[in-house]
Amino acid sequence: MTVYLELLRHGETEQGGGLRGSLDDALTATGWTQMRAAVQQAGPWDRLISSPLQRCARFAEELAEQRGLPLSLEPALQELHFGAWEGRSAAELMLSDADALGRFWTDPYAFTPPGGERLLDFEARVLDAVQGLQLRHADERLLVVTHGGVMRLLLAGARGLPPADLLQVDVAHAQRVRLQLDRFGRLRELA
Repeated sequence: MTVYLELLRHGETEQGGGLRGSLDDALTATGWTQMRAAVQQAGPWDRLISSPLQRCARFAEELAEQRGLPLSLEPALQELHFGAWEGRSAAELMLSDADALGRFWTDPYAFTPPGGERLLDFEARVLDAVQGLQLRHADERLLVVTHGGVMRLLLAGARGLPPADLLQVDVAHAQRVRLQLDRFGRLRELA
């Protein structure tokens, strides 16, 4: 019951940087170019899985049609909800909420943005979704179009990082990473 996950972060969005969370931004022209370039020499995959947010789903729909692959939208693979911080940049938060932002960056499991989703709940949601993919798609190669937070969480697990180091995992726009989830539920990063 091994499943191969190739994770792809969405490209640049219309509203720019900052904590996008559950905001449903569209990709910019640059974002579309980033995504298309990221998969040009990639694959093959057996199916596509995507966050339903349009910055992921619209590209996944295009790619599924081009490659003749089945596509499923997976709400549990959406980004962490940042509550009152959604849409705000770190620079802006440093001016208005520096202490709270510092606590979040230092230990995101111990501090939740005001009105936001607890990281423990986010982790449970994402890991449950990945286990569900494993049960439904054993021995398949999946391209999962998702968000930076989802990828950080899964990469941190695959790399055996302590929880406090989660936000130290760097994930660029349109970055692809390959993971294997074995029958024991262990994640491993592939070259």
